[in-house]
Amino acid sequence: MIHVCSLAALHPTVAATEASHVLSVMANVRQVQRPATVREANHLRIEMDDITEAMDGFNAPNLQHISQVLDFVRSWDRAAPLVVHCYAGISRSTASAFAAACALNPHRDEVTIARQIRRASPCASPNRLIVALADRALGRQGRMLRALDVIGPGDLSIEGVPFRVDLE
Repeated sequence: MIHVCSLAALHPTVAATEASHVLSVMANVRQVQRPATVREANHLRIEMDDITEAMDGFNAPNLQHISQVLDFVRSWDRAAPLVVHCYAGISRSTASAFAAACALNPHRDEVTIARQIRRASPCASPNRLIVALADRALGRQGRMLRALDVIGPGDLSIEGVPFRVDLE
């Protein structure tokens, strides 16, 4: 099971879910304090800004980031949950969780996964660049982006409420 949350909710979410793995995707990722119950080897930190195109002074999501995410989730044994977070728990984390769910379920329909995310989090607004890169890396032929079009944009919010993504 994958749980998605904001930075502020990271430690309570890890404690409540007894997660063994954490994926941090945000700018200034060095500020993230790993929960004590999570081994260092089980915490992947990827520094990226929440942007959808390259901009001077910002770190746009790229294929190397997506490869790291996919390698990390594929190495996760699923014995205990994975927590994915960004700063607000709305865009980078939801896109990364969507990519993880698609990677771990290669035959599952993208729209089904996207609708599950929308039901779990009305404010989820997966970062389209992350999703586009994951779609390409996973060979989903644009279906992940089309799934985002089906669910539409999330409700405007400052910080997302933690939610989970079922893998089956």
